Amino acid sequence: MDYSKIPSPCYVLDEKLLRNNLELIQYVKQKAEVEIILAFKAFAMWSAFPIIREYIPYSTASSLCEARLAFEEMGSKAHTYAPVYADEEFDEIKACSRHITFNSVSHYLHFADRVEGVSCGLRVNPECSVVETDLYNPCVPGSRLGVRVEDLPTLPKGIEGLHFHALCESTSYDLEKLLAVIEQKFGHLLPQIKWLNCGGGHLMTRADYNVEHLISVLQAFKQRHPHLQVILEPGSAFAWRTGVLVSKVLDVVDNAGVKTAMLNVSFACHMPDCLEMPYKPAIEGALEPGTTPYTYRMGGNSCLSGDFCGDWSFEQPLKVGDIIVFEDMIHYTMVKTTFFNGVSHPSIGIWKADDTFQLVRKFGYEDYKTRNS
Repeated sequence: MDYSKIPSPCYVLDEKLLRNNLELIQYVKQKAEVEIILAFKAFAMWSAFPIIREYIPYSTASSLCEARLAFEEMGSKAHTYAPVYADEEFDEIKACSRHITFNSVSHYLHFADRVEGVSCGLRVNPECSVVETDLYNPCVPGSRLGVRVEDLPTLPKGIEGLHFHALCESTSYDLEKLLAVIEQKFGHLLPQIKWLNCGGGHLMTRADYNVEHLISVLQAFKQRHPHLQVILEPGSAFAWRTGVLVSKVLDVVDNAGVKTAMLNVSFACHMPDCLEMPYKPAIEGALEPGTTPYTYRMGGNSCLSGDFCGDWSFEQPLKVGDIIVFEDMIHYTMVKTTFFNGVSHPSIGIWKADDTFQLVRKFGYEDYKTRNS
């Protein structure tokens, strides 16, 4: 990318990289003969939906707003799951959905007389997860998500599918393990349903992911259950390593020997997973701390004391005006940003396949003002 053509701060999606991911996802879908749908909770940049529709036509939603986005911008009805549905929103959600999955039997029964025209499912809890961070683990003891096998002796009338979600940026071997648990615990119910949604967390576009093993796992499962439509709904895999957050150094603060580059972006507002997960993002051209004499902490521009992340070394001293490019900042980033402190929200753009920059959205005062009342 030519950063001189890109405003700062700005999220920039690289069209070529997105298409590379989409080609792989489409390959898995066709080879394994499964349905793969886009999860908006990770990537809802609807200006890129025309590109995505060339490869994948469907999406999954977790709310009324996401269901509407699927219907209005993706151009297809959503496969919808939410932990709960509000009575006043349900009919509109149904109008935008082709499948609706319920989190509990009681919640399904509450809406059972209003679901005509959609295929209904139940989320089940396999009580088995490889996710190490509890914040992202839906199978922790006492989880509010999904029905345990001991609480589901039979399927309620009208339920046509089961849904489980217990992965997070996981491998095909993790999915293989989970499918074995599903067959062990819920195998008696599989002949009674039409579809099985394997949720998200399938990071098939990661460089070390064994795509052929994923395909073989899915093919073997379908051979054992040929009547089932198998659905995967990854989010990160679609936008994995497809874009960056371009920022700029506004000041350098030195306190007790710790040098902090003060940026025009915020970890709390614009890169929240760095603090929640937590993880240290990669910076283009930066080195491990201590590699050179020029080591800096990156500081965000909100007033939150903890709005900073990690240490990086650079070949030259950082100075005001230098560009800092955070890598892999498209999935689970734009969808989680806030207007805390009223700090300027990064613009959104696309670096096109012909190496031109398209500014899609610029945010200003009205966005902050209308967000709050």
